[in-house]
Amino acid sequence: MDFGQGYVSKEHLELHESATESADPSSVSPLQISPKSPRSIKSPKSPKSPRSPKEYDNSNEKKKNTDLDDYKKKAIIVVEEYFTTDDVVATINEIRELGKPQYGYYFVKKLVSISMDRHDKEKEMAAILLSALYADTFEPAQVYKGFSKLVESADDLIVDIPDTVDVLALFLARAVVDDILPPAFLKKHMASLPKDSKGVEVLKKAEKSYLSAPLHVEIIERRWGGSKNMTVDDVKVRINNFLKEYVVSGDKKEVFRCIKDLKVPFFHHEIVKRALIMAMERRQAEGPLLDLLKEAAEDGFINSSQMSKGFGRLIDTVDDLSLDIPNARGVLQQLISQAASEGWLCVSSLKSFSVDPEKNSIKDSTATNFKVKTQSIIQEYFLSGDISEVNSCLEQENSSNCAELNAIFVKKLITLAMDRKNREKEMASVLLSSLCFPADDVVSGFVKLIESADDTALDNPVVVEDLAMFLARAVVDEVLAPQHLVEIGTQCLGPDSIRNKVLQMAKSTLNARLSGERILRCWGGGGSSRPGWAVEDVKDKIGKLLEEYESGGEIREACRCMKELGMPFFHHEVVKKALVAIMEKKNERLWGLLKECFETGLITMNQMVKGFGRVAESLDDLALDVPDAKNQFTYYVEQAKIQGWLENSFSFSKQEHANATENSTS
Repeated sequence: MDFGQGYVSKEHLELHESATESADPSSVSPLQISPKSPRSIKSPKSPKSPRSPKEYDNSNEKKKNTDLDDYKKKAIIVVEEYFTTDDVVATINEIRELGKPQYGYYFVKKLVSISMDRHDKEKEMAAILLSALYADTFEPAQVYKGFSKLVESADDLIVDIPDTVDVLALFLARAVVDDILPPAFLKKHMASLPKDSKGVEVLKKAEKSYLSAPLHVEIIERRWGGSKNMTVDDVKVRINNFLKEYVVSGDKKEVFRCIKDLKVPFFHHEIVKRALIMAMERRQAEGPLLDLLKEAAEDGFINSSQMSKGFGRLIDTVDDLSLDIPNARGVLQQLISQAASEGWLCVSSLKSFSVDPEKNSIKDSTATNFKVKTQSIIQEYFLSGDISEVNSCLEQENSSNCAELNAIFVKKLITLAMDRKNREKEMASVLLSSLCFPADDVVSGFVKLIESADDTALDNPVVVEDLAMFLARAVVDEVLAPQHLVEIGTQCLGPDSIRNKVLQMAKSTLNARLSGERILRCWGGGGSSRPGWAVEDVKDKIGKLLEEYESGGEIREACRCMKELGMPFFHHEVVKKALVAIMEKKNERLWGLLKECFETGLITMNQMVKGFGRVAESLDDLALDVPDAKNQFTYYVEQAKIQGWLENSFSFSKQEHANATENSTS
């Protein structure tokens, strides 16, 4: 039956299209599909199945339709519950329980379309949930597809939602601002839609009215109230106010009413933290405040997870509190002991926290003094850009090269950089790669950063993105190895979503195509105020250093020039150019350079694989100038395997096939 002839309803047509789009394209060969007749689709015969190919395909499609239909019903329930509970974490868990990530695009579409017909509060909630789902729960491609479906259905949405053009345009602009949708989305879809469609109006409105406006980021983020009409600072002020009033009045019912009115159950750890600090500062208020927390825990106003998190945050900052509160560690230990003995705090969920006054006083004073001096060193560096001066100061302040002080420096450097502009962030990454700290010390620094991410997030809303990029940049700069991300994860990951997000985002960034170049240039590239190398400039420099070495240059000089480029992620270009030169000129001197670079760790196996892979992709073009290019390349691949540069599984014929397949599907 031809779906275009009006024999089926629009809902069934959409269901059929969704099932078709979610099918695995690799499971059906393009050669088996006839464009004239949908019934001619064939699947490979299976001796184990008595059914015919046609029956198998029909039953398979029915199953997919049923799966999608079930997913749609459950997705709507999850969306409605989210708008009622406003619990992002619980909603994400429910989505994960649904499974079927291949239908994530439908959830995106339904979440936005339902919120479009609600108040600004629900629209803001939808935008927040989408940001939380992106990359972690839903693949970027699913979010992209969901917005594509929304734009395509704008003509239908406007029947029930008259302001569809304006609202959907704002959702698109918000998605671009929140970095869950690429700006290129707008132009790409504008070219594919009919010029008179509402979808085109939506795209134009998003681009011209919102994204092109002065201060558009702030305007877009605040359009629906931002943070559900209450900023983090507003919440902090309200918490502080009702705790102060409670200390004076002792009215617990009023406090519990205020907690309910806040409607931020995921932020109750802030109440715990502030109540504890107030109890430590005003010892006469300690009893009433602990009674308040105890009753809040027993009556369910503050759950055990938020209670533990509040105590945990205070443990993280107790050294700083020691500057204002004498014996802060001892006082906090007493509060933890009392809460645990009364049964409203689970001590096993907290980090180890011991008090040895004599030992810790020395340790704390040393660390505190180092932190103060470190801040001055870093601030001076941001002004001067003098790395050698930083090295000199560190040698003086940390002459014993203490691992813990190195970790403190790493944490302080990145913390100060995150609160500044891209120039300082780039300078921080350049300094980190120049200090030559032991990798374990850098790992400890990042662990400290991620453990305090919750507190940092209160002042820096983009802490997840910043920390993830610093982590990814450290890997690209080879300050850390990829396996160090696993080590960092085992040391600081827990149920906390922010910590999970940092690690997941760093890994996703590193796994993206051309990630090395993008990460190196995320803050401008080059360090200090330099703009960084252009790719063509780097290629030219690599070509010249190879020519110089080939004509009799020293191997040390060639290696030094490669290091000075500061682009280890681009060393595959060295491998490619060296291999091409070897095959063209029949001169194996460059092979010795590759051997030296691999043995000294200057070129990693990953870069070797990429370099050989790029040559494999260009063999057909290379054969025009070098007739025996394929034979030569086969020989050098085998030699590279013998040398240990490539895995035995490396096969350039497979790579060519994969490349051809990718080209045919694009």
